[in-house]
Amino acid sequence: MLVLYLPNDLIVSCQALEDEPLHSSFIMSKMALAAYQGGAKGIRANSKTDIISIKKEVELPVIGIVKRNYVNSNVFITATSCEIDELLESGCEVIAMDSTNQPRPKETLENLVGYVRKHAPDIELMADISTVEEAKNAESLGFDYIGTTLYGYTHYTKGKKLYQKDFSFLKEIIKSVHTPVIAEGNVISPEMLKRSFELGTFATVVGGAITRPQDITKTFSSEALKAQI
Repeated sequence: MLVLYLPNDLIVSCQALEDEPLHSSFIMSKMALAAYQGGAKGIRANSKTDIISIKKEVELPVIGIVKRNYVNSNVFITATSCEIDELLESGCEVIAMDSTNQPRPKETLENLVGYVRKHAPDIELMADISTVEEAKNAESLGFDYIGTTLYGYTHYTKGKKLYQKDFSFLKEIIKSVHTPVIAEGNVISPEMLKRSFELGTFATVVGGAITRPQDITKTFSSEALKAQI
């Protein structure tokens, strides 16, 4: 029986980019610790340095990514073997990569999967997709997990939200593949989390609703302003 690194449970995304107030490997490690103490069973994190720091704080499986922009491509999540090499040194159990049909900056998706399988066969792979076609392609390439991460973030799915029409896109993905499906993207409440599991997802990643205080504050602030009108 296949044993997977990731839990059939809540995974918390602990990320802060350079232009965000919490950008710091130390802060992200403490954010991961807080998530762990709150009941998270896994972490998703960006960059080798953040992952190394997080690994010193919590004994949880980590989905590792490296976000990097390339001038000739919109693919920015673990886009090339350069980012994969960094993640192989980080100690993460799972590497997630953009698995959309957008033009890539260098290697093909198939080549990147082969690269990981050759250099680190024990590392699992998560495909960040935005369409059913991309999910099916990822399954054919042998990804261990398929995530809805980029639904609404590619130019051909722009404006769409995972929770729309009672998670209709998530339902379609689950019906279309046999690979464990991870719900990710705009899961912003405990009720949404519960619903994603009711529909049959293997795991669910929650990010900004837990780990981005500036966005959480904006939500409260806007509600306060509505109340005053």
